Amino acid sequence: MAIKDGDTIKIGYTGTLDDGTVFDSSEDYGEPLEFTVGAQQVIRGFEDAVRDMEVGEEKTFRIEASEAYGEHDPNLTQSFPRSALQCDTEIEIGMIIMLGNADGQEMPAMITEVTDETITIDVNHPLAGQALTFSIKVIEA
Repeated sequence: MAIKDGDTIKIGYTGTLDDGTVFDSSEDYGEPLEFTVGAQQVIRGFEDAVRDMEVGEEKTFRIEASEAYGEHDPNLTQSFPRSALQCDTEIEIGMIIMLGNADGQEMPAMITEVTDETITIDVNHPLAGQALTFSIKVIEA
């Protein structure tokens, strides 16, 4: 029976970037990914790809950045004085820090530049601007 909105399914998957780098895989978690189609629990392009598949079916598909985590937005990068960051550890490029917003929610930010006076952070999703390729198999529906 073909998968449709409202179905809860389990899939095995591997996600790669255009250069072949694996960025995520259900094998890393030791179990398939379970989600309800149409409930916006996964990125839109992923949901679109599984609709009409059947148990046991395999598929490889590519999701453009706009249908995945969006394009990289330079407005989500900002610099501020190093003294504004209270951190007990050495600050390094590539480090992920958690920032609180006005609503009390936390969001991850990557440190992209460090000077003696300033720190530059980027709050774009780490996969923003990237096209994603997935190889999937429907295990249960």
